[in-house]
Amino acid sequence: MKIRWQDYVEERKEIMTGKPTFKGTRLTVEFVLKQLGTEMSHAELLEQYPTLKAEHLRAAVLYAEDVVAMDRSIYL
Repeated sequence: MKIRWQDYVEERKEIMTGKPTFKGTRLTVEFVLKQLGTEMSHAELLEQYPTLKAEHLRAAVLYAEDVVAMDRSIYL
């Protein structure tokens, strides 16, 4: 099933100071990506954070893909 990250991620300034979060949660995309980067498995994440669903993890990766693909450099 193809998903769109926009269906799962939102930025609202009143929630986590506007960082991208998963809709209906206070979990940030950044936090989930960091956990995946530390080799935490999908199963471990889903077990430790019951509000997360497998679709959220896929949406986080798709979001990161789009951010990296932006035509801007973070190196100054």
